[in-house]
Amino acid sequence: MEILQDAMYGLELAAIFFAGISGALAAVRKNFDIFSLLLLAWVTGLGGGLMRDVLIGAVPPVGITSWRYVLTALAAGVIVHFLHPRLAALRRLIIVFDAGALAMFVVIGTIKGMDYGVGPLAAVFVGLFTGIGGGLVRDLLVDEAPIVLRERELYAIPATIGAVLTAVTVHYDLFNPWVGAGIAVAILAMRLVSLKMNWQAPGPWQGFGRQRTGR
Repeated sequence: MEILQDAMYGLELAAIFFAGISGALAAVRKNFDIFSLLLLAWVTGLGGGLMRDVLIGAVPPVGITSWRYVLTALAAGVIVHFLHPRLAALRRLIIVFDAGALAMFVVIGTIKGMDYGVGPLAAVFVGLFTGIGGGLVRDLLVDEAPIVLRERELYAIPATIGAVLTAVTVHYDLFNPWVGAGIAVAILAMRLVSLKMNWQAPGPWQGFGRQRTGR
């Protein structure tokens, strides 16, 4: 159990860092000042966790009480502030970092929901909000359509699949660090492959036949 808790703690710190990187890069792309950059790094890194903790009643949320979590998010912002001139293709980097954070946050959020006894179904929603929450707030703050709604991209679908797998394995006592890592890698792979192959979620159903325009 201690090994599992240590692994999850390290995983959450890594997720916060990667999400903070994506938030700070979004701020650089918009030419925001240093305060706004750090704010976006913090919001992106910890926004999903804040939503998660409020949903399951784990208050006050760790996103405002844990100095290690806050410092990790801010450190990501500082690194981007000084090193961004050497980073090429910011848009691609944002997507990769966001996908990595999504994968880790989904697993972490679902497990924490199960630990608080919310049940497998509720834990799936908790994991989903943990995964997409930070990116959702980030995109709204930089005045962009949230990535979870943009162009029918496969973003929430891999997150939901990962949350379901995590909840099922925890419920049946099959979860361990290797299983968690495998689920996170699967979410990341689904996200990146869908972008590479330009896969999209189905749009509104148009019916069985073509719409008639006249007689």
